[in-house]
Amino acid sequence: MADQSIIRITKELSDLQKHSDLSLAVACRDVDVRNVKAMIIGPHETPYEFGFFEFAVKFNKGRQRWDAGTAPSNILLMASPSWCTDYPRKAPNVNATTTNGGRCRFNPNIYASGRVCLSILGTWRGERGEEWSPAQGLESILLSIQSLMSTNPYENEPGFEDANEPSDKKNQKEYVEKIRHETLRISVIQRLENYLGIGADGSVATPAPPADDYSDYDMDVMDDESVAPFEPFKDLCKRRFLWYFESYLVSIEKAKEEVKDGQVFTRMPFEGSSNTMEGKFNYTELEKRLRQIKKVLDAETDSWAKEGLVAKGKETTVAVNLQRQYEQVVESLKRSSSPHALELEDGNPFVWVLTYIGKPMTNLEGGLFRIKILFSPRFPEEQPRVRFENRIFHHRIAADGTPCYFPPLNRREDAKSHIEAIIESLEEEGPPYDPRTLVNPEAFKLYWSGGDDRKVYNRRLRRSVQQSVEEF
Repeated sequence: MADQSIIRITKELSDLQKHSDLSLAVACRDVDVRNVKAMIIGPHETPYEFGFFEFAVKFNKGRQRWDAGTAPSNILLMASPSWCTDYPRKAPNVNATTTNGGRCRFNPNIYASGRVCLSILGTWRGERGEEWSPAQGLESILLSIQSLMSTNPYENEPGFEDANEPSDKKNQKEYVEKIRHETLRISVIQRLENYLGIGADGSVATPAPPADDYSDYDMDVMDDESVAPFEPFKDLCKRRFLWYFESYLVSIEKAKEEVKDGQVFTRMPFEGSSNTMEGKFNYTELEKRLRQIKKVLDAETDSWAKEGLVAKGKETTVAVNLQRQYEQVVESLKRSSSPHALELEDGNPFVWVLTYIGKPMTNLEGGLFRIKILFSPRFPEEQPRVRFENRIFHHRIAADGTPCYFPPLNRREDAKSHIEAIIESLEEEGPPYDPRTLVNPEAFKLYWSGGDDRKVYNRRLRRSVQQSVEEF
């Protein structure tokens, strides 16, 4: 009989992975669901905004379990009993891993050591009813941690909840300022530089030769972290960086008005010598590093076309699959009498070009947009990256042409679902307010401000639509 704890953990992971929430992600190796990695993307309008915060979740082993009829008379004779976890009877252990090597305390409740202090985890005394119960789960834990990432995290420290003295107001402001800086420096910039092999001097390490075809890999080797580091959020963070790049720059510009380069961080009353956030502000350097990441990331995306041609020549599984999907999508567009057109750039199945015709009776009517969809030779492990080749002023399209769209998570390998999601994000009428889709700060603000600002937005969108024909 299967361990019911493992069944529950597996279901919770599956539900979270299928969820449309844009700020939470979870992953584990197939060989061990008890060790989970989780990602929380910092909430909008907080000092943690759009930062990438990773946590290690461990569902501990509980009692030994012997299958019926197999328990030996002498337990020492049994070489390898199976184990049950004590979940959900007990909460899992959760540790923050975005700590700059144990040197940065990002929150009064998230220590530099990685300890997360929450009553739900049993790591902090709480009021009656706040403690762990089997009715809770991994999602409730992650949402509780996310709630710590507030606009004023200073008041999370016990005894400082109602601190309103002038010195407290000053500390609150300075605490927010240094968290914002370190969120960018550690959770975003350091992480992306590591992913892309960018050195301290801005140079880029030569990447390892790309794999020709993942289908030929030994999966046992791929599950061995000593051979292949387990980095499940690598592609997610790269794509989200492209979404939020302009927001990062806006944050830096605002911060430059509040602090000066070289200014030392203020230590908070509750910070200890080994459990603190120390350093100096240097937003000029952070901006430089952000722009270098963007440059390298764009170059990586462009390199997929060349890699793709090599893969096509070798008739790899991914190349053959994308060619077949392309043909199916073209046929589907013809059958549905769609006004849009799809073609391959230079016959490359890894570079699709969609010609989008603006939807009648909308602000997009009369528009003619060229949308390039670039696929990685590691697709679907690496998801496509998309660019509008001609300019459009739209709250879901970044200034560089990167669209904010999200295909169904259970159809990530279906190229057609990406095209449908791109078009839906462009044409959606009356979308719900969601700051996690903030990819174009100027357009987003005008769109959601309403009144005269919405009129300005509509005029600028219409103007960009009219210009699209000239630029096509």
